Amino acid sequence: MTRLIDENELYDLAEIFKVFGDSTRIRILFALFDEEKSVNEIAKQLNMTDSAVSHQLKILKQSKLVKAKRIGKQIYYSLADQHVKTIIAMGREHIEE
Repeated sequence: MTRLIDENELYDLAEIFKVFGDSTRIRILFALFDEEKSVNEIAKQLNMTDSAVSHQLKILKQSKLVKAKRIGKQIYYSLADQHVKTIIAMGREHIEE
């Protein structure tokens, strides 16, 4: 028998999927798939402005999908954990079927 899901869990799950619902954020997650990068590196790779990348990274960080690490004056971003990679990989696998 499947356990009933708490309303708060359902809300949190829906919020995570909303974050994944933006192609710009997905592009940023893909940019971070194999290595950490600075805002400037992500912006150059994706042909975006630093400001636009920073805005999306803030949302991704609030959703606990990315984490930040400061080295000197520079902040580097990476995927929060293996779960994020798994979600992306499973999504790709699903659409490629």
